[in-house]
Amino acid sequence: MKVKFRVIFLESAIEYLESLDKKTMTKVIYNIDKASYLNDPRLFKKIDHKIWEFRTKYASKQYRFLAFWAKIKGKSSLVVVTHGFVKKDNRIPKKELIKASDLRSKYIEEWEN
Repeated sequence: MKVKFRVIFLESAIEYLESLDKKTMTKVIYNIDKASYLNDPRLFKKIDHKIWEFRTKYASKQYRFLAFWAKIKGKSSLVVVTHGFVKKDNRIPKKELIKASDLRSKYIEEWEN
């Protein structure tokens, strides 16, 4: 199978991943990797016009990692993971969307200009 996009993690995403127990972290990383090969909205879906989410259900919890598309040489082939959290409600908390948008803006300022 061909990789559809590469994934990188911002420091806040790495810190959250490292805070998870080993089995949960392994499952999350497996699903993120799997999503980079497949078009499966159960693993990776659009939240709004700029923010996407990686989804993992494990041990009765909904783990979410918000992300955005970044450009490499003019192509949108890189997905940048901003941070993670456990989803406790049907909706994504507004503060999590704001955090992802802020991290996206900071990334674009530093790396794409």
